[in-house]
Amino acid sequence: MQLVLDWDGTVTERDTLDLVLERFGDAEIYERAEAELEAGRMTLNEVISAEFAVVTAPLDEVVAHVLEHARVRPGFAELARKRGPLIVSSGFHELIEPLLEREGVLDAVELRANRVDARPDGWRVHYRVGHACGECGEPCKRADLPDGEIVYAGDGHSDYCAALAADRVFATGGLARWLERRGVPFTPLTDFHALASEL
Repeated sequence: MQLVLDWDGTVTERDTLDLVLERFGDAEIYERAEAELEAGRMTLNEVISAEFAVVTAPLDEVVAHVLEHARVRPGFAELARKRGPLIVSSGFHELIEPLLEREGVLDAVELRANRVDARPDGWRVHYRVGHACGECGEPCKRADLPDGEIVYAGDGHSDYCAALAADRVFATGGLARWLERRGVPFTPLTDFHALASEL
């Protein structure tokens, strides 16, 4: 059984991309792009590109902000060391790895995430998945799922398609609401002590 975790809002208590955009982004562009995503008029990748194109802060300044403000859910480090989960994120290696290092589990997990080129004229995102998924029609995390039995934990839009392909789902936030509306069973995600005791 393979444990697959989303990062932002799942491992972290708050979405770190939102933390960055609140401090360094443009609120108007953020709100417009998120509304387009909900309406199905933009893909998640298009939204992330638009939101980060206006971020011009140096990477080290942004990483320092994330390290200061981001908190991980209780029990994550113990679970990571014991289970060696696969983390699949729509966020960036450059922001996630410093947090994994802070928690002492950089070498305990496998990370698949996007990359960012933190340019002074606006950040450019390099996506690890470029092709559209046959199920949901946009580049998503389903292709990252390993073979065999999967336990998946997530919280938002980027987790919809992957969650439907998993054998068991722990969900919070928007993912929990989305699964509930579709009558898809899931276990509420509170923290990783609780998740570990369920496995």
